[in-house]
Amino acid sequence: MLEFRAAVEAGDFTALGDLLADDVVFRSPVAFRPYQGRAVVAAILRGVGRVFTDFRYVRELADADGRGSALVFETVVNGVSVHGLDLIRLDDAGRISELTVMVRPLSAANALAQAMAAEFPRIQAEAAAAGETR
Repeated sequence: MLEFRAAVEAGDFTALGDLLADDVVFRSPVAFRPYQGRAVVAAILRGVGRVFTDFRYVRELADADGRGSALVFETVVNGVSVHGLDLIRLDDAGRISELTVMVRPLSAANALAQAMAAEFPRIQAEAAAAGETR
């Protein structure tokens, strides 16, 4: 989790792709169905990096087995304060196999949904260029 946290805190969302398992599952706070696969999840994370401002982690909780953690964050999206949680699970190789993001309050979820909808054509193009469009 340290590599993930360090990359996000540094604003290096491009580096996150290297930390993802090939079959990673991403559960978005604003989409009903999960996204699966490194290319599309990496593209989504880069999109998140473009819409978040003043991002910071404020707390970290870890599972006893060292394979799971919860990172509590605060950020701003289009002028709206967002409080959120990244739930991360690692596979046997130490890569991120599951990433679930939750945000609050509703106004923050709505701002995030709107900002990410604007990013989605670029996200789809980046995922397609990497060979995956799911």
